[in-house]
Amino acid sequence: MNSLTLGQLARRISLRQLQVFEAVARLLSYTRAAEELYLSQPTVSMQIKKLESDIGLPLTEQIGKRISLTETGTVLHQVSRDILSTLARFEMQMDDQKGLHTGQLRVAVVTTANYFAPRLLGKFCQAYPGIKVSLDVNNREHILNRMAHNIDDLYLIGKPPASSELEFKPYLANPMVVVAPASHKLAQKQAIPLSAIADEYFIVREQGSGTRIAVEQKFADAGFNCKVRMELGSNESIKQGITGGLGIAVLSLHTLTRGDMNELTVLDVEGFPISWQWYVGHPRGKRLSIVARTFIDFMYQEGPSLLPENVVDGTMDI
Repeated sequence: MNSLTLGQLARRISLRQLQVFEAVARLLSYTRAAEELYLSQPTVSMQIKKLESDIGLPLTEQIGKRISLTETGTVLHQVSRDILSTLARFEMQMDDQKGLHTGQLRVAVVTTANYFAPRLLGKFCQAYPGIKVSLDVNNREHILNRMAHNIDDLYLIGKPPASSELEFKPYLANPMVVVAPASHKLAQKQAIPLSAIADEYFIVREQGSGTRIAVEQKFADAGFNCKVRMELGSNESIKQGITGGLGIAVLSLHTLTRGDMNELTVLDVEGFPISWQWYVGHPRGKRLSIVARTFIDFMYQEGPSLLPENVVDGTMDI
């Protein structure tokens, strides 16, 4: 790279190539980069190969299934982050000058929030039709990674990590309840002790998910181990697993609909629901655009009206 002048680099490298390379370098995965950018994996690979050809040096190397950056790739990753960050700040300044007639809002949420976040964004777009919105829905680990790289404007998460570099505020109640098949032997019982379900098999989310953290902490505090039978990557899959008799689970009350309750039931277990909350935030010191600031106000104003009644009033009657 040292043999190329700045002008030569500018002529050879496109902004799109930098965006693709930044995603690959950050995620160390062509597949995950393609998913994030809504591209096919062959397209991502082709962009990286063209970038390497234009620069004249390899940017990545692969040993087995693991991808790592070369020395040149490491340098270009920092350069690409700086350039994309500068352009994002410029875009934000232009949005501020244009007010709310145009602009962009990037929001990333954990999967459980997908039960209400799209509706909230839909109402926001109706109120401000000139705003272009992007929503990334993924597991907690993925959202934390995006947060660490300051990719989005705002993040909605169940349990923010303890960090002085992040700024989060409580948003909405996110109660966690024990869900079982409607035919479960404890379905009609009241004030069920935690010990009564300690021997039950549980279906859980992946390691690091907010819901799993909540249930494992609850069991550990009571001196029990959570007997995990299966890990599943989505709440809908977990509900299907419960219906199929694979076990019981702890789920956010947000995820349960009246239709679900034809086959599922919420057990009245002592110590439940676990009183969790949603939090909205961003990296500390981030300069929020006028669009992002307006959306935060909109969230607090409109959010509760979009939630199921059982979450708003705290009842279990779904």
